[in-house]
Amino acid sequence: MTAKNPINGVLIVNKPAGISSNKCLQIAKRLLNADKAGHTGSLDPLACGVLPLCFGEATKAAQYLLDSDKTYRTVVELGVKTVSGDRDGAIVETREVPEFTSEQILAVLEQFKGTITQQPSIYSALKQNGVPLYKLARAGKEIIPKFRDINIIALDLLRWERPELELRVRCSKGSYIRTLAEDIGEKLGTGAHLSFLQREEAGPFALANSITLEQLEALVAAGAALPASVLLPIDLPLQHLPALQLNQAETRCLQQGKLVALATPQTDGITRVYCDAVFIGIGEVKDGNSLSAKRLLSYSTTQ
Repeated sequence: MTAKNPINGVLIVNKPAGISSNKCLQIAKRLLNADKAGHTGSLDPLACGVLPLCFGEATKAAQYLLDSDKTYRTVVELGVKTVSGDRDGAIVETREVPEFTSEQILAVLEQFKGTITQQPSIYSALKQNGVPLYKLARAGKEIIPKFRDINIIALDLLRWERPELELRVRCSKGSYIRTLAEDIGEKLGTGAHLSFLQREEAGPFALANSITLEQLEALVAAGAALPASVLLPIDLPLQHLPALQLNQAETRCLQQGKLVALATPQTDGITRVYCDAVFIGIGEVKDGNSLSAKRLLSYSTTQ
C-alpha cells in the first residue's frame, strides 16, 4: 500500500458545478494521496466556487471556519418557480415578468438587507432528526418548517435583463441563496428560481486563491509542489480569533489537559494558541484568567 502524503493545511478549491462538495473533496484527497481531509461549508451540486478543504491537522480546526461570512454571485430567473427553488427542480408555476425598472428592482432588494427571517428550503442539507432535509423531501416525508434569522450584509444588482437578475450577495453563515431568490421573486410578484450560483468568498478565502481540480491534477501529474497561495497555513483562516502566546511549560500543561493560569487577563472565548510563534491549536479562555484546550494539533506537524 502506498504511504499517504503528510499534507497539513487548507486547500482552496474552485468547485465545479455538477458535483457535490464531498465528491470534490474525495477527488482532491485521491489526487494528493492524503490521509485525512474534510470540507468546510457545503456547496450544492448546482453551485461552483470557493470550497475550502482541510487536510491533515487542519481538520481539527475545520469547525471554527464555518462561522465566517460568505459572498456569492448569482443569477435569479424571474417568472418560473421550481419545486427545489433552483434550475434542477421540476417547474411548478410560471408567471408573466413585467418590464421592471432598475429602480423598482432596487427598491425590492433594499427590503432584504440587514437582519431578516428566512425559512430554509426543504431541499437544503439541514437535518431533521439526523436526516438531511433534501433526503426527506425526495422521499416524500413530512418536514417541519424551521425559521432562522440571517444577516444580508450587502445585496447588489449587477444586471437586469428580463427575466434575469444577476446579484452579488454578502451574507452571514446559515443563509440560503436559493431561498433568498424565491423570496425576492415573491416580493416582485413573479416567482423565481436560482439558475446560477458561484461562491466568490468564504471568510478570508477568495476565488483568486483557489485552484481547479484540473489544475490540481496537472500539478500532481507534473510532480510539482502546491503553490503557497492555495495551500494555506492552518491558522490563516482563524485570524478572526484572538491569539495567545504560551511558553514551553504552559504548552506542556495544556497538552496534558490541565488549565493554564494566565498572567495577563484576557477576554473570555475561543482563541488561537501559539508556542514560540508556532500555532498549536484552539483554546478557550474562561473567567479571564484560565485557558483550557479545545483542539490541539500535533506539535511536530504544525505549520
